[in-house]
Amino acid sequence: MSFPFEFWLYLAAANLFAFIAFAYDKARAKAGKWRVREHDLLLFALLGGGPGALIGRWAFRHKTRKPGFSIALYCIAAAEAVLLAAAASTIGRL
Repeated sequence: MSFPFEFWLYLAAANLFAFIAFAYDKARAKAGKWRVREHDLLLFALLGGGPGALIGRWAFRHKTRKPGFSIALYCIAAAEAVLLAAAASTIGRL
């Protein structure tokens, strides 16, 4: 037994959305315009987009000088990895 297709589709969409949110926020920062709140960027990561957020952060060199933000983002991504691994091992035993 494995994760359903909809699960993978959701994760792909969540990660793409988080990645795009980081790109959008970086573009707005460069233009000196209204920005996406840090709370919202972390929420996008928390909703399953942790890897996409990390890749977006790295690709756009965005929010790299904010230690609190960085710690929160890394914690979210680590928690998602642990949860995914735990769920995968549980499904493997069913």
